[in-house]
Amino acid sequence: MILVTGASGFVGAAVICELARRCIPHRPVTRMPREGCFHIGDIHSATNWTQALKGIETVVHLAARAHVLKESVADQANRSSLSDVGATMNLARQAAQAGAKRFVFISSIKVNGEATPPGRPFTAEDPADPQNRYAQSKFDTERGLFALSAETGLEVSVIRPPLVYGPGVKANFATMMDWVNRGIPLPLGAVNNKRSFIFVGNLSDLIVLTAAHPRAAGQIFLCSDGEDLSTTELLRRIAQELGRRSRVMPVPAQLLTFAAAALRRREVTSRLTDSLQVDIGKTRDLLGWTPRWSVQEGLQETARWFQGADLALDPIARSA
Repeated sequence: MILVTGASGFVGAAVICELARRCIPHRPVTRMPREGCFHIGDIHSATNWTQALKGIETVVHLAARAHVLKESVADQANRSSLSDVGATMNLARQAAQAGAKRFVFISSIKVNGEATPPGRPFTAEDPADPQNRYAQSKFDTERGLFALSAETGLEVSVIRPPLVYGPGVKANFATMMDWVNRGIPLPLGAVNNKRSFIFVGNLSDLIVLTAAHPRAAGQIFLCSDGEDLSTTELLRRIAQELGRRSRVMPVPAQLLTFAAAALRRREVTSRLTDSLQVDIGKTRDLLGWTPRWSVQEGLQETARWFQGADLALDPIARSA
């Protein structure tokens, strides 16, 4: 039996669908009452997980606050208790005491850093370089979990995804799709970066695999769709899937960076102009995992959902 926190969230809902598709017993956990889910209430360092953990062998911990384009230092400092180190450690300790065997923690590629040099993607073995409080809290949680594993024998697996997209996406990716759909001219037509993304169907597939694979214990995994795109190319492909005209203007990236610095919005522009690539070689080799959906398929599904088309497919219900 697998317990999944954050089951009503964007990624959590996809994981629940994937578990159901594979007929794997699971227990969805949500903060708010929801039919078919275990209601836990607020998740913090004193949450009592006793009832939720009965009969559980594996915990997949997804409950967390997503980062957003306009996140400020104050926002980071006041982040939700869901992403608090103490809240996750409390759950993990109780899981170990209840007899659970494995704990899968969904972290963030931000633990590795905010950007990569051209042609030098992050790897799972790279030293951590968290650059804001959100990333630091993820890294602190990872270290706490591995320490707990050494103490109790609870198997810990960590997944650090880049930006996740797919039907139901919010935050950064939804903002970009809205820009394109509304035909807003964007000064991003000369951005020559490379960024990794992962479709929610691919991420949920990897999470379910990691929850059971014997070689996943004690490991950190990076993931992506296996095809990196520049911001310019991403916007053009989104426009194509939405049936919209691509309206990206070739403004030099250096000028964008200068303007952003003058407006004190460097962190926003950097996510659009810097590169952030990940190497998924370890994930492929150790787990035998390959992305089930291509970038094109992922964008098609996301565009159908965004437009509210009746023929939109459930990305998890699809089988190869």
